[in-house]
Amino acid sequence: MASKFIKEFKEFAIKGNMIELAIGVIIGGAFGKVVTSIVNDLVMPPIGLLLGRVNFKDLYIALNGTHYPTLAQAQENKVVTLNYGLFVSTLLDFLIVAFVIFIAVKQLNRLRRKEEAKPDPKANIQECPECLSEIPRKASRCKYCTAQLHSLDVERG
Repeated sequence: MASKFIKEFKEFAIKGNMIELAIGVIIGGAFGKVVTSIVNDLVMPPIGLLLGRVNFKDLYIALNGTHYPTLAQAQENKVVTLNYGLFVSTLLDFLIVAFVIFIAVKQLNRLRRKEEAKPDPKANIQECPECLSEIPRKASRCKYCTAQLHSLDVERG
């Protein structure tokens, strides 16, 4: 019983989809870290500067009513806080990731539509009923066995 389970698990784990999924998760995690760094280190500082030298990491509300100069000091005193500055940073992370995924999916869909729009090269080909060779659909005689193909024209209507 256990060996059957192990065999099924090996088949599942070795399949290409499982490996592709694992690679996607790893790359996604790395991409998330890059986006977080972009937001925290490149986007938020200029926004904070424009808003009057605001550090978004220090935007919070202490729920005990006491004001602390920084979030770190409030957390040292074990005060429960609403960290809306960190939330804004995380929201920007999400929006950037969502935008990049949207662009990637849009490009993939565009490429798929191009592939679907290509005419089927076999659309203008028919099979000779006598020798089973591929011949042009408009042909009236097979170029290989010279069979008359008028019966096919009647069937096509």
